[in-house]
Amino acid sequence: MASASKKSVLFVCLGNICRSPMAEALFAEMVANRGEKDQWKIDSAATSTYEIGSEPDSRTNKMLQTNNHSRSHHLARQITKDDYNKFHYIFGFDESNISNINRRKPGGCQAVIQLLGEFDPQNQRVIEDPYYGDMSEFQRVYNQCSRCLTAFLEKEFS
Repeated sequence: MASASKKSVLFVCLGNICRSPMAEALFAEMVANRGEKDQWKIDSAATSTYEIGSEPDSRTNKMLQTNNHSRSHHLARQITKDDYNKFHYIFGFDESNISNINRRKPGGCQAVIQLLGEFDPQNQRVIEDPYYGDMSEFQRVYNQCSRCLTAFLEKEFS
């Protein structure tokens, strides 16, 4: 069961090298800026095994640094059965992520599983994978994640 003393969130995308480590890094800085770093457990994972052990895509870190954030040092990993009980919130980025997260979900899971985009004030529910795109796609993901994470914090924890 997720710890009652700490809030926890897991960001999950296909490979854990683009969207989810970007959201993890952004969210970690947001809660740190609120003076709440010690109150949160934050991580990211993949639904696939494609990139296990890989660092974030270089464009993910370039986008974080371009927008004055620290680069991510996360190493890709796959979501585990234990994650479903370690985290209060598990966010996917598209319907395929959500389908794969739910397919692996063990019985008795208490985590809230939903699209991060459900918090988007611009109603862009899906945050598309930027992997095959250029830097403009990574900027779009950064902008969407920033909006959604800000709205999530304001709605759930203000």
